[in-house]
Amino acid sequence: MTTERMIDVESLRVDPVFHAFIEQEVLPGTRVSSPEFWQGLSAIVHTLGPRNRELLITRNRMQLAIDAWHLDRFGRPHDLDEYRSMLRDIGYLVELGDDFEIEPTGVDPEIATIAGPQLIVPVTNARYALNAANARWGSLYDALYGTDAVGTPPPDGSYSLERGSEVVAWVRQFLDDALPLRYGSHRDVISYSLESSTDGGASLATTLSDGRVTGLLDALAFRGFTGDTSTPDTILLEHHGLGIEIAVDRNHPVGASDLAGVCDVLIESAVTVVMDFEDSVATVDGSDKVAAYRNWLGMMRGDLAETVTKNGSTFVRRLADDRRFTAPDGSTVTRRGRALLLARNVGLLMTTPAVIDRDGHEAPEGLLDAMVTVLTALHDLAQPPERRNSPAGSVYIVKPKMHGPEEVAFTDAIFTFVEQTLGLPVNTVKIGIMDEERRTSVNLKECIRAAKARVAFINTGFLDRTGDEIHTSMQAGPMVRKADMKSQPWIRAYEDWNVDVGLACGLRGKAQIGKGMWAAPDLMADMLREKIAHPLAGASCAWVPSPTAATLHATHYHRADVHARQTELLGARRATLDDLLTIPVELEPMWSEQDKQAELDNNVQGILGYVVRWVDLGIGCSKVPDIDNVALMEDRATCRISSQHIANWRRHGIVTTEQVDASLRRMAQVVDRQNAGDPEYVPMSPNFDGTAFRAASDLIFLGVEQPSGYTEPTLHRRRIERKAEILHGLRS
Repeated sequence: MTTERMIDVESLRVDPVFHAFIEQEVLPGTRVSSPEFWQGLSAIVHTLGPRNRELLITRNRMQLAIDAWHLDRFGRPHDLDEYRSMLRDIGYLVELGDDFEIEPTGVDPEIATIAGPQLIVPVTNARYALNAANARWGSLYDALYGTDAVGTPPPDGSYSLERGSEVVAWVRQFLDDALPLRYGSHRDVISYSLESSTDGGASLATTLSDGRVTGLLDALAFRGFTGDTSTPDTILLEHHGLGIEIAVDRNHPVGASDLAGVCDVLIESAVTVVMDFEDSVATVDGSDKVAAYRNWLGMMRGDLAETVTKNGSTFVRRLADDRRFTAPDGSTVTRRGRALLLARNVGLLMTTPAVIDRDGHEAPEGLLDAMVTVLTALHDLAQPPERRNSPAGSVYIVKPKMHGPEEVAFTDAIFTFVEQTLGLPVNTVKIGIMDEERRTSVNLKECIRAAKARVAFINTGFLDRTGDEIHTSMQAGPMVRKADMKSQPWIRAYEDWNVDVGLACGLRGKAQIGKGMWAAPDLMADMLREKIAHPLAGASCAWVPSPTAATLHATHYHRADVHARQTELLGARRATLDDLLTIPVELEPMWSEQDKQAELDNNVQGILGYVVRWVDLGIGCSKVPDIDNVALMEDRATCRISSQHIANWRRHGIVTTEQVDASLRRMAQVVDRQNAGDPEYVPMSPNFDGTAFRAASDLIFLGVEQPSGYTEPTLHRRRIERKAEILHGLRS
């Protein structure tokens, strides 16, 4: 990319679109002057940029040493003692220090004490971002009716009374399980009302179909209402720290057919949302970065709005207001109407042409993200506490793809620098450590220690973690098939290790311990069966791909008491370092040619289906049909697994270059057919020479050489090429 149009400021060359955005939209109202910001940005780029590059060199040095060790011993039995010793010698494994507990202050309850779903959303899409922020409350009726959650797909056409009855029965059973009555069942309630209690307040009374009047077994679970005491419009309940709102309206089409007039049950769903600047977006230049930052700015100011056309009507979507009820004692109780927002910055690897340093280097993108996302959050911190994203006065930044405690300490230094530059109190910025790289997993305790005053979140990102597992041990031998990876010793150990270490480091009641994404947004019945494993594992949050999924997953946090489970697990040591270091190779593969071809085609189709949208359309995350036409949420992490898996099998002769090339061409035609109805789609066949197809090929054939197996360098390079092609086509 040329820099002729760049603006010179404080020893930097800055994209003019980015410069104008900072000057005209972000800085006003922050009390940070233009010179203060640009001097600070220049200082962080020129002071910490070299250190950023040194850490990447360290990554590469360690990988080369691991590769050499495997190559030297190839074909010999794996000696775990020798392997551990080598990892310690090269600094990959560090010594464990004394026990400690994290020390964050000013942490909001959504992070510290409320267990519930965590939604992740591409920040570049304003409509999705608003939907996610407003997904704090969701209709359980709608989530069940409109998905396969009750066991069958949603019906076509107008409202189905039969389907509605199934949904109502499911919800009544859920209420019986979470908040049972003293006697009887919620399914037999014909009216909800309030009656005076002995302390002068009000309690919830439920009249059953047999005329008996009862109430909740846990009377304190009743937290408020709206409307009249005799015929309340809504009833607010609370269980495991999460709200449940029963809406009553006998004039509503659903309420009219309900014994108690209940027209809906809303539940607190996405307690927190990660606004993603990383894996789910495609931001390759200054204009792209500004589009992402602008939506974050709207969130932090509280004025983001998007015009939406739905079902023939047009309206403006804005951030939801808080929900207010009359408490049992007559006071007003307020429940937050939107999720607490975290921002996921990019990692250490990528640079951005939006800012060029004095030596002509692109600035590390993570440094730019740190400065701009925190600067933007000053708009939130300037508001009264009741209107802030963070009433506690914190800024939450999720930091991905860190390799080991040295890089976590560097991240801590980044935010110390940012706080000093922007005039913020020390440790205002809280960080989420994504445990998604192998060197972080095996050193997790020391990673947490490196930022113990900032840590507000750790999680298991099993998708990227699998990609790094493959790349780190690329030379050890052929990896097991992808479907078999989840049953390998390392991944079971990884999931337990993360929770056990987090609890040992004092995260319980202070920070989130999270689990990874449910990647099949249309398979909600499967999610309801399987994802309860996350709260049962002691995780206080887990990722979901949509507001609907958040509402359904929220039911798991009523069925599982996360805080009690964490208490049970305190002191547990369910995994060992040896388990974590068990390499998932198949040293004597017995796969048939049919098995190998099926694995190859599955991986190739997934890569092409994702990459063609990324490169041609700039869509960083979307529902992509797999080879069996099942829609899966794909992002760079899933692409990393597939491309690294093929690169590994090609490296070890399981598949040949010719087989891979043939699969690429054949699967490109499959993807073309799957996207035939999209008017913006550019087919890859019959020429197979487009930018997207070349990007997919690069990810595979250059996969061994890709740093940590990441897809970003290739995708960014090819997206920039494609944008130039589009621009040239417009000009011509």
